[in-house]
Amino acid sequence: MRLPLLRWTGPLAVRAAVFITVMCCALAALLGVLVHVSVTNQTVGEARDTALARLREATDAYEAGDPLRRGAGVDPAGLPERLRELAVSGRRGTMVADYEGRPTMWAAGPAAGGRALAVRIDHTQGERTIDGLDSAIVWSSALAIGATLLVGAFAVTRVTRRLHTTARVARRISAGDLDARVGDPRALDPSRPQDEVASVAAALDSMAASLQGKLLAEQRFTADVAHELRTPLTGLHAAAELLPPGRPTELVQDRVAALRTLTEDLLEISRLDSGRERLELDAEPLGELAARVVRGSGTDTRVDVVRDARVETDRRRLERVLGNLVGNAHRHGRGPVVLTVDGPVITVRDHGSGYPEYLLAHGPQRFRTESGTKGHGLGLTIALGQAEVLGARLEFANPPDGGALATLTLPQQQQQQQQQQH
Repeated sequence: MRLPLLRWTGPLAVRAAVFITVMCCALAALLGVLVHVSVTNQTVGEARDTALARLREATDAYEAGDPLRRGAGVDPAGLPERLRELAVSGRRGTMVADYEGRPTMWAAGPAAGGRALAVRIDHTQGERTIDGLDSAIVWSSALAIGATLLVGAFAVTRVTRRLHTTARVARRISAGDLDARVGDPRALDPSRPQDEVASVAAALDSMAASLQGKLLAEQRFTADVAHELRTPLTGLHAAAELLPPGRPTELVQDRVAALRTLTEDLLEISRLDSGRERLELDAEPLGELAARVVRGSGTDTRVDVVRDARVETDRRRLERVLGNLVGNAHRHGRGPVVLTVDGPVITVRDHGSGYPEYLLAHGPQRFRTESGTKGHGLGLTIALGQAEVLGARLEFANPPDGGALATLTLPQQQQQQQQQQH
């Protein structure tokens, strides 16, 4: 059974810091081991050479019958057993072992009678040298790792900060702020070396500028077309009124009215796209406003006031939003249609087939409706645009028990609720 690979989920800066720390620790450990082994071999080698030289002197003195120097003797106490066996077998050798609580370098060789001639040298200084070197390696490695981590974190943080800025600007652009730009200093100054982050920032700024230009051109085109259509439509409407009564006249007048409505909707959308709409705030009781919208729609929509509220809002724009939601519910859904007021939250519910999947996923789209239905997809688009001007949140959903539900939540900071006592 293969185990799943571990996946890092932390920020890029944390990943980089962990990577730098691991690599520094591995490099420090490798260098420390190499230095430790080299110095230990050199220190022990020098002590071994000194011990063997003294062993030769002691052997010469022993064979000549001269007294042995201090630290030399035959079968001395404390001689490691393995080294004694090596000497008895006729060979020479050295070994580091503790003698009276101190590190000692032993050198031993064969002596007459199957005994061992050995010398000992105090190895305390050599052990201190190795221990001091190990401590220096640890401290220097820790300092090097800390300094490298700080420098690496500073460098990575600068890169990640620029990446976060680019991502934040991208989110602003996706939210509709086409004036947002990264403005990376490296991308703005061609004389500076260009890195990957600067390239991404420059590409995002270029894309935003191109997208903004195309959208502005589309908005100007929509506004120009709508304005140009108003004059001939006015004449066409007047001419249709002069036609003799009859079914053909009714059809012509109906189509002219539909074309005029479409033209006015296009003009309204172009004004919303321009972003220059201004609010005319006034205190409005939502219950009365909802009842007025339903009466104006001429439909059999039921109004339920669960909790009335008085809010500071633009009455005309709010009526436009609710009117479009009610009209859409009757046009594309089935009754009963219920408009509910619950404080600053207003819902419009029908019992039809529900909103299409594309609308739930991406919101209303102009000139797109489900096949077989009437309309141009502008009613909900205008409702959403006017809600944004009001600072309200308009959400679309399909309840589990069927139908379509539009929820308009007015901004809390502008509401002044008044509870009605029954």
